[in-house]
Amino acid sequence: MKKITILLAFAATLSVSAQEIDSTLMEQLRRSYEPTAQERAVRNAIGNVNMKTLVQNQEGLNGHFDTDFTYRVPQKGITDQKQSGRCWLFTGLNILRAEMRRMRPELEEFQFSQSYLFFYDQLEKSNLFLQTVIDTRKLPMDDRKVEALFHNPISDGGTFTGVADLVDKYGLVPGEVMHETYNANNTAQMHRILALKLREFGLELREMKGSNSAVIARKNEQLKTIYRLLCLTLGTPPQQFTWQERNSKDSVVSCETYTPHTFAEKYTPKHALSDYIMLMNDPSRDYYKVYEIDMDRHVYEGHNWLYLNVPIQDMQEVAINSLKDSVAMYIGCDVGKELDSERGYLSLDNYDYGALLGVDFPMDKKQRVQSFASGSSHAMTLVAVDLKDDKPVKWMVENSWGANNGYKGHLIMTDAWFHEYMFRLVAERKYVPERLQKMMRQKPVLLPSWDPMFMVEE
Repeated sequence: MKKITILLAFAATLSVSAQEIDSTLMEQLRRSYEPTAQERAVRNAIGNVNMKTLVQNQEGLNGHFDTDFTYRVPQKGITDQKQSGRCWLFTGLNILRAEMRRMRPELEEFQFSQSYLFFYDQLEKSNLFLQTVIDTRKLPMDDRKVEALFHNPISDGGTFTGVADLVDKYGLVPGEVMHETYNANNTAQMHRILALKLREFGLELREMKGSNSAVIARKNEQLKTIYRLLCLTLGTPPQQFTWQERNSKDSVVSCETYTPHTFAEKYTPKHALSDYIMLMNDPSRDYYKVYEIDMDRHVYEGHNWLYLNVPIQDMQEVAINSLKDSVAMYIGCDVGKELDSERGYLSLDNYDYGALLGVDFPMDKKQRVQSFASGSSHAMTLVAVDLKDDKPVKWMVENSWGANNGYKGHLIMTDAWFHEYMFRLVAERKYVPERLQKMMRQKPVLLPSWDPMFMVEE
């Protein structure tokens, strides 16, 4: 009886404080909108033209499009991830390619095989999902962690940490040794099949009654099916190959037989992926604390995403230190915001929705993160900065959307845009001030994989 009384009291409270859209409120809403002649013109325009065309700031299109930079990392060749979410992998390999060119500046245009590492990324993520299902199988299906697992059993997104773990475990091969396939470039269909099979396998593992060793043995059998599907869609990764190194004159410099590990050892420096620090600018969290994202890794025995949260000015200092030394960096930003894709220009002044619609959009960066309106959605390679009186004016990134996209395959961003929509930066430790390096020694705060900052896919 007491429970019923409480429920009735709660229902009564709702009837007083909550209100559906009834006829009275609807009438108020109708009366609130009395369009002027100008608003009718705007409505007619919006009904017939892409709104983004109408809000483009014409003043910003006038004058010189500045493409000069104080410091710029030498580059050669633009990659193209096509219809896939592998920006993290392309960016990580572009960082390694830049290091390779520093070691061998005479090398002809070159790409590492993205498809090779992507094969093992998908295999490792499948194992990570299935093994974590085993680890959590005593939890109920509606537990938040279990729900998160089955909601997203596999993806083609990732982080720099994933690149480091995959290269360490599987090495590297040149692009011509394992070519891109249709499914590598267009991952949606392959992922639907893999995700469906993994969910099926996951439910089977949860329902098994045998010993833990028997469950793991069954998981290993399931992985054979996943491996077969990956071979059919991506090709079989090589264990050994012969490759000719050519210089800029297309002359053969060497011809040797490699394994993926011996190739990586020869053509990338040992520190290339092991001596980095990830910085984040997330104003919704406390600054100068280390955070770790639970279950956010590519390899089961690998590393979760670990970063130091810092004000944007610290991130800029590190980036400038690295670019002055001609060393490119992995960055993550919200690339879709205020992007003029035709020019390859990221600026807060590109578009003016407020002037067209008569509505303000006042949320700051912290509020956008908290409300899922913004987050790190795309990885690129930071390659240039322009300074005026030692302060950054604009930046440039190498993208992975092809050479014909943006400004010759690049995007140029104003420093004001950098402040609002830049989130991640991965830099070599030597470019990070000692005061920040010391902060990395603190015990990290563990965040769940469903945190707002990490719900936006790469």
